[in-house]
Amino acid sequence: MRMLLAAAFAVLATPAVAEPLPSDPLGSPMWEFVSDQAFGRDARVRFDARVKVTFPAIAENQRVFPVQVDARGIPDVRRIVILVDLNPIQLPIDYRLGDSEAFVAVRVKLDQRTPVRGAVQLGDGSWLVSGGWIDAAGGGCSAPPVSRVKGDWAQHLGEVRGGVWRRGASARVTLAFRHPMDTGFVDNISSYYLDDLTLAGAGGRSLGEVKMQAAVSEDPVLTMMPRVRAGETVAFHARDTNGIEYRGTLDDRG
Repeated sequence: MRMLLAAAFAVLATPAVAEPLPSDPLGSPMWEFVSDQAFGRDARVRFDARVKVTFPAIAENQRVFPVQVDARGIPDVRRIVILVDLNPIQLPIDYRLGDSEAFVAVRVKLDQRTPVRGAVQLGDGSWLVSGGWIDAAGGGCSAPPVSRVKGDWAQHLGEVRGGVWRRGASARVTLAFRHPMDTGFVDNISSYYLDDLTLAGAGGRSLGEVKMQAAVSEDPVLTMMPRVRAGETVAFHARDTNGIEYRGTLDDRG
């Protein structure tokens, strides 16, 4: 009896074996490192073309590169991240959905030719990933922002434009901030960027939270698709790394 109990205990105590990280179809030299940083070492990860990652074939301006991740065809998406493998800052956007559709669009900086990916986390904790390579001349993260070169950045810091465009039960929300989004890679310019944005509906209902890093382009523009009722006010609250806060409400533009 003692031997049987010992054997049963040994079986129960055996730790679960994590699923191996799938081979990268893009052949990125940074895939294992980036996935570990973004998903965690023991995460379940699969490549899935239903995660639709859209961007131009060539980066004409490496400081302002549009990326869109659309996973509305996938049920139970809780989180969206954008990954830029060969950037010095590899995770520009981490979007935790509230009462929203699985969609985000933003502009990022590119430091060189690199894979650009979108990944979504499901309710069971697993991740689905898609993306592709993009040709870029480079230098997007190490070039000074245009507003720094002009010297007028402080005059416009914190200006925000945006609106809500309803489409049935959901809506498109776009927010545009004036902010230099400094990476800290330019001589004599410290890192300084918007790092947190939340959206809320009526009664404080959470519509989502976005964590940003300095690889988001200067004067960031973000588009999301919360479920907003007709006439419902959408409030935003953002904060940058100097502790400056930005608050406001968005007009319903129909």
